[in-house]
Amino acid sequence: MSLSYSMWPVVLTTYNLPPWICMKAEYLMLSLLIPGPQSPGKDIDVFLRPLIDELKELWVHGLDTRDAAYENGVFRMRAALLWTVNDFPARSSLSGWSGQGYRACPTCNEDTPSMRVIGKTAYFGHRHFLATNHHWRSNLQFDGRTERKRPPRRFSTTDILEQLRRVKTGIPGKHPNYGGVKRKRGDDELNWRKKSIFYELPYWATIELKHNLDVMHIEKNVCDSLLGTLLVDPHKSKDTDNARRDLAKLGIRHELHLFEDGNKLMKPAADYTFSEANRRKFCRFIRSVKFPDGFASNMSKNVAQNDSRLLGLKSHDCHVIMQRLLPVGCRSLVTKNIWSTIVELCTFFKQLCASTVNVSDMVEAQKQLVLILCKLERIFPPAFFDIMIHLVLHLPEEAILGGPVHMRWMYPFERYLKRLKDYVRNAAKPEGSIAESYVVDEALTFCSRYFNDVETRFNRPDRNDDGMHPTRQLSVFESQCKPLGKQSYVELDNNDRDKAEFYILNNSPELEPYLNEHKQELHVRLREGCLNINEVHRTEFAGWFFEKIYAMHRMQAPEVTTEFLSLSSKTNMVVSSYPACIVNGVRFVTHDRDVRLRTQNSGVSVPGTGQEMFYGQLQQILEFSYLNGFSVVLFRCKWFKCDSKHMVTENNITSIDINGEAYKDDQFILASQAKQVFYVVDPSRGPNWCVVQHVKHRSIWDITDDGLSDIDLLQHNSSSNFTLFVDLGNLQEINLLRRDQDVIPIVQPVTNASQPVTDDSSFLNDADEIELSDEEDESVEEYADEETDAENDIDTEEDDDDRSYHASDSD
Repeated sequence: MSLSYSMWPVVLTTYNLPPWICMKAEYLMLSLLIPGPQSPGKDIDVFLRPLIDELKELWVHGLDTRDAAYENGVFRMRAALLWTVNDFPARSSLSGWSGQGYRACPTCNEDTPSMRVIGKTAYFGHRHFLATNHHWRSNLQFDGRTERKRPPRRFSTTDILEQLRRVKTGIPGKHPNYGGVKRKRGDDELNWRKKSIFYELPYWATIELKHNLDVMHIEKNVCDSLLGTLLVDPHKSKDTDNARRDLAKLGIRHELHLFEDGNKLMKPAADYTFSEANRRKFCRFIRSVKFPDGFASNMSKNVAQNDSRLLGLKSHDCHVIMQRLLPVGCRSLVTKNIWSTIVELCTFFKQLCASTVNVSDMVEAQKQLVLILCKLERIFPPAFFDIMIHLVLHLPEEAILGGPVHMRWMYPFERYLKRLKDYVRNAAKPEGSIAESYVVDEALTFCSRYFNDVETRFNRPDRNDDGMHPTRQLSVFESQCKPLGKQSYVELDNNDRDKAEFYILNNSPELEPYLNEHKQELHVRLREGCLNINEVHRTEFAGWFFEKIYAMHRMQAPEVTTEFLSLSSKTNMVVSSYPACIVNGVRFVTHDRDVRLRTQNSGVSVPGTGQEMFYGQLQQILEFSYLNGFSVVLFRCKWFKCDSKHMVTENNITSIDINGEAYKDDQFILASQAKQVFYVVDPSRGPNWCVVQHVKHRSIWDITDDGLSDIDLLQHNSSSNFTLFVDLGNLQEINLLRRDQDVIPIVQPVTNASQPVTDDSSFLNDADEIELSDEEDESVEEYADEETDAENDIDTEEDDDDRSYHASDSD
């Protein structure tokens, strides 16, 4: 099937639904299917006309709707289009603002910082956003000139409407007689090509966030640019020969300029690239990483056989690399100034992708991002800064307006596009195949809601579902799991058995009055300082509690129930052991079995009484049986030392020495207390040090519900878990020449190193005048357009299984 076939589904979702179901495929509505084989381009408004008419009717007149919660309850339902979710090229078609040229940024508008470099437009010059008295504005090492422009303006909805009034009305169509005539865009029209059809909606002009910048594609493009440049990827590196000629034209970073050596043109090795040995180290680091079950793909398959570069990374792979692996893997491979800047950028994406986003964090991130981008400009050449790097600056503002990104990014819609592609059975009529299959699927989905005794997509258990556990009076009896693997039996010695039983008793909140009573008796019976009261309490409480409960039972005390009697008795001498289990929707595996797998599910952590955390590895999964069929599942763990000598936190990265074992006499925890973590080898500190990575699993919400398998993996609970602090350092001392490698000869005829190899030898900034025709603007609308990729360096690779249709979603 042709990869150039471009079909555009328009998908709607209802944000009134709970967050754990509103992005599931069963609740997405395929409202339009714009046929191919060519993209609609500027004529997309023609295809959107039926949808806009219905949206206007829903807002103005509403629709009588029956409420199933009330008998004969009918109300007038009204609906509004909140925003659109799409990639950046599709945004140009929907909004009418061209994503190309010197004013490509839709937020900066006519104040977009940009300049012309060899063969492309670079969105360079973020000192423009600094305060007018900031000392970096006068630093000539950025681009060879001082920055005198004032910070960019904030364009209100009224300003946008005033700009749209100056846009000439175009005729749709591509025929020369019907809209296909080329015309020059006037200076007063800026980058507007049309007034979007969405402005026909009565409320659309007042909405501040109309079209979301897609975090998924932006993060992937930023990751590809960083990795391609660091690994010197011949296809994705931004440190090209022309990029070095740009530096010569600007008169900056003379140590990186191309120079002639006899009949060869030589290229000095830059400090922001890895040497050949370091490239192998980084790729071997990626190959060695093991993730928890369902967290990410097996990235060892993306490492080239010669350990020189990464191949075939999908969007979610880049998501994990940016937020988890890149800050760890490159720490010892680049200088501190470069590493700290990369870590600061990765930390911002961690904050942005948190499930709970605090407004104060995003306000602060907005300020810090300007400094981060300025530091990147001091390190990387201007050619590095395509439009995707610049758009990162506006993501905090959109998070403030729109909320957490997992409700506004393309991950659920890309998965839905994969489902639509699978509907195609007749390659000659793909639109018809999708339409028919969609109708059938909707009918089956509707019917399946009434099948309670049949497994459907609504009641099918999750892969890591541990089932329903009965509610108990004593919470320790709720520490259950779904065992996996072969059951074996272990006979513990008396010392380990007593420690496990006391841990169970001591961690039952219902027993707190009895624990305090026993301690008070010990204070009365024992003299202060004579014996260790806590040790006596640990060894004698189980026997004292047994006698206390049975004495109360003989007196027929009503608070003594069957569960209290069972808990006060001794456990069975033989304990059941399992190699793996599922607890609260999380899969745990013992370390002995984990080392033989390609996943890592043996890392555990528990919070202390204060703010400290304890980290370890799961050694055994033990089920202790009591009378009357009650049982408690305990994890036996190897705990690592967490003092300042064995655990170090730097730039939100926590490294721990896994050889330092602690708490050998206190190894047990309740299975329900364990939180999963995974460990990544820290190359900068040696093989015995690992970086702790916390996990927030998909499908786990504070409110329980069935069938949550399609929720995106949310990496962290809150944006406040990470502090974004930019180390300004001393930019004057940065030397970007890498001295651990000789210069690289360029295989091409010798030319003047200071002159470009193309006719585009002039450097323009965003103050220069330029005119673009509508024909030039149209190229941004298709993924496969080579001119667009060369101009903006936007990675438009499809993410889902070699997708045959290029599509964009409107949400």
